Amino acid sequence: MVIVDRHKCGHCGACVAVCPVYAIELVGTWIEIGEECKECGLCTQVCPMGSLEVGT
Repeated sequence: MVIVDRHKCGHCGACVAVCPVYAIELVGTWIEIGEECKECGLCTQVCPMGSLEVGT
C-alpha cells in the first residue's frame, strides 16, 4: 500500500493524474488511496513534495 505523509502533501493532484488504476482520489485536502492500488510507485515518482512512499 502507498503511504501518504499528510503533513508534506501539497494537494496538487499530480499523483491522482498519473495513477493507472485510478486508486488515488483527492478528497478536500486529503489524498485517499483505494484498495485497487497496485503499488506500482508511479505516484511516488511524480510527487513534488515527496509525501508518498510504497509501504509494506
